[in-house]
Amino acid sequence: MSGKEILFKALRDEKTFRPAWVPFVGVHGGKIIGASAKDYLHSSDLIVQGLMKACELYRPDGLPVVFDLQMEAEVLGCGMKWAEETPPAVTSHPLTTATLSDLPVFDTCKGRYPLVADALRTLKARVGDAIALYGLITGPFTLALHLMGTNIFLKMYDEPDAVKEVLEFCVSVCRKTSTFYVENGADVVAVVDPMTSQISPDHFEEFVTTYVNQVFAHIRDEGAYSSLFVCGNATRNLVHMCASQCDNVSVDENICLETLRELAQNQKKSFGGNLKLTTVLLLGTESDARRDALRCMDVGGEAGFILAPGCDLPYKTPEKNLQAVAEIVHDEYQREVARVASQEVPLKVFENVELPDYNKEKRVIVDVVTLDSASCAPCQYMVDAVEKAADALGDKVVVREHKITTHSGLGHMAKLSVGQIPTICIDGEVEFPSIIPDIKTLVEVLQKKVEGKEHS
Repeated sequence: MSGKEILFKALRDEKTFRPAWVPFVGVHGGKIIGASAKDYLHSSDLIVQGLMKACELYRPDGLPVVFDLQMEAEVLGCGMKWAEETPPAVTSHPLTTATLSDLPVFDTCKGRYPLVADALRTLKARVGDAIALYGLITGPFTLALHLMGTNIFLKMYDEPDAVKEVLEFCVSVCRKTSTFYVENGADVVAVVDPMTSQISPDHFEEFVTTYVNQVFAHIRDEGAYSSLFVCGNATRNLVHMCASQCDNVSVDENICLETLRELAQNQKKSFGGNLKLTTVLLLGTESDARRDALRCMDVGGEAGFILAPGCDLPYKTPEKNLQAVAEIVHDEYQREVARVASQEVPLKVFENVELPDYNKEKRVIVDVVTLDSASCAPCQYMVDAVEKAADALGDKVVVREHKITTHSGLGHMAKLSVGQIPTICIDGEVEFPSIIPDIKTLVEVLQKKVEGKEHS
């Protein structure tokens, strides 16, 4: 049975003799062929080379063509900041000063879509039916945030109809990108909507469900499978996610896989995740990777489960760690070896990471614990919100980002008792775990902290 057939069975919530395996190779594809992220995402030839190398190294059942949630925003006039090891970040939001009618007409003949089409057609010709190819599109809510900026959170309360008008527009873009991927050979279209992890269940139902379901219906009409892919701690919204009309729900390590399995199975729906992206795949060892793969496989069970990381692989993810996961997926003997080895896991300590004495500090210290604001959309918008709020208070507030792609970041995560990513801590206390407050609320909280220090 081909990898594609195994993946399709999993997407239909059928039993498989092993889990389907989808390493979400984004700009990591550039790393394994010696290309920067920027060069990689501007070249169909490099994308093909990177993904063919990933096929050779990781023996996947499915791969995304690209993992870049800024492609739509780029065509629609958002500013881009490019980097050597991450996808681009959105730097400007047109709808903060313009209207929907002022936006450029969205067309997949623009931007980098033509080179992605070329890469997808070439890959399809080379891999045939051996593996499935994913087309990843930016979900309506995340695209709306790219266009509106963090103002969207306040407008959801003050001007909900205006937000819904933007969301309807974003659905029209999603339909076009879905059609684009299917027509060029994609087997699965994943609606990647990470910013939905930052809102309440009521807001999810009001501002997400109706809109993503329109997209899923369109994907189904196009003859492809669909997935709802949300990174971040979306636990509060899992019920709504699993009740949506997609074929598969995929999550990251912030989510309890047991809970997702139960909710997905109640809806007879496929589910995927939740390999630990940074602590294991990026910064861990091959043994760590094997153990974590086993954990996921044991919980995922035999029906409907797709083993995958919860987001695109960091650029510098060691190939050996992903190969170790592939080994566990494909070799039953190696699973048994890993089970024995898993009994000897030393705890990692962070003795060299020191926190300040927050009570003695004259300024309020805001610690933002992120995956990496350069590559993670929720992290980027959380850091942006904190910096804007801090600017309103001048030098009375210090903002520090701690990226858990580093040892120091992991140390701060542990010592600040942060359990969700991204999270805002103020003077050593967790204040906003995996939810982005509007600027007004954040300024008010910081102002109270400043006043407390001035009167102490």
